[in-house]
Amino acid sequence: MRRIAFVGAGAMGSYVGARMAASGEDVTLIDPWPEHVEALKRDGVVLSGTQGDARIPIKALHIHEVQGLSRQPVDIAFISVKSYDTEWATMLIRQYLAPGGFVVSLQNCINEERIAGVVGWGRTVGCIASTIGVSVDRPGHVVRTYKPGGASYTVFRVGEVHGRVTQRAEELVRILSTIDSTELTTNL
Repeated sequence: MRRIAFVGAGAMGSYVGARMAASGEDVTLIDPWPEHVEALKRDGVVLSGTQGDARIPIKALHIHEVQGLSRQPVDIAFISVKSYDTEWATMLIRQYLAPGGFVVSLQNCINEERIAGVVGWGRTVGCIASTIGVSVDRPGHVVRTYKPGGASYTVFRVGEVHGRVTQRAEELVRILSTIDSTELTTNL
């Protein structure tokens, strides 16, 4: 099983990470907000909204606890922070990547170039999230305001920046498909 980390456990990171964990993935959320991290550790991610209520146990770390990842390196690191925090978040996780590990941008902008500036293009994969509608209501609690995309629209588009189909992009599609509608694209 691949070890997955989310650097940035705001609305998107917490929601997607929790849904991945619920589907059986090994997920750790990393965030600088102490009250949020403590709530995640204590109660898991509490979800509500258009998909009903759920409480999903999850591993969570405050950014000053990340060095513990050196014992079990990360295979897939999602960067899920505001664009202006992309470089430091990528720098934070870079040293904890497994030899074949890679970084995925799951943000509100196209930040693959910023990520590649830290880890290189060979360790960077793109992911666009569209019309998912999630927000943090209070520490540890995420509300989804849009219904799942399903056949109506595609929520996640995954692709390599060079446009070729790769095994790792196909794996990301498989993982994200457990959360909502996902497609592999050759044109991010």
